[in-house]
Order: sequence, then structure tokens, then C-alpha cells
Amino acid sequence: MKEINFLKLFLFIVIFLSIPTLLLAETIIFSSCDNKKDGFLKNEYILDLEKSIMTRNYIYNQKTFQKYRVTDLSVKKENTIERFIYTENNQILTDKIGYPQFYTQFLFEVNNPNIKVKTVINNVEGISEMSNCKKIERFKKES
Repeated sequence: MKEINFLKLFLFIVIFLSIPTLLLAETIIFSSCDNKKDGFLKNEYILDLEKSIMTRNYIYNQKTFQKYRVTDLSVKKENTIERFIYTENNQILTDKIGYPQFYTQFLFEVNNPNIKVKTVINNVEGISEMSNCKKIERFKKES
């Protein structure tokens, strides 16, 4: 009888400890994203929830590339950006970019094709839509 109770307790602990890993072992890809301000040949966001990293791959169209190249010679037509991510209130946010009084973050909602920018200035928060993605793919990692 003690062996059965021990086995039940052991299975419960194993399942309980593996649930967070199973939930976070997922990759979400937002692709074919239109931007409200700029033009892109490619604009995609890859959220690796297991590693807590967002990777943005993009290629500017010629008009947008020339617009930014005029003022900054370091601008590349094709680029990749990585940011740390975390979840909060069913939203996925990138790490804060900026100073404590002023910062920005990308804001994702799992089943929402709209990507938003969260801006905070002196504790006043503003959220605006940045991109609309035509395709959302979710991949579960099996171990």
C-alpha cells in the first residue's frame, strides 16, 4: 500500500514539475507582417518561449532603405534583431529599451496578428499598433 502511495506521489511530482516546461517549449512565428510606417520585403518575428528570445528578421524595400540610409550610413537593407522576452497577463513583451523614465517594448498577444509598441514616459503608458501579420504559426517542441 505504501508503494502505491509513493508511486502516485512520485508521478504527481514529475508531472507537476514538467508542466511549465511543456507549456513554454513552444515557438510562435508571426510572418508576412505589414508595417504601419515602413515598407518591407520580409518582416517576421520568431518567439522562442523556451529560450525567452524574440528574433526579428526583416528586409527593407528600396524606398524605406533609402529613407533611413540618408541619415544613417550604418543601416543595412537586411537585418536580424534579438531581444529577450517575458510573459505578463497573457501578453508577451520584449525587454525594455531605453531609460527608466522612457522606454519602449514590443507587445505580442498569442492569437492576435497585431504587433504593438508599448511606450512609457514618466510612468504614462501608451500602446500603438505597429504591424499586422498575415500568418501566425505555432510549433510545440517535443522532448
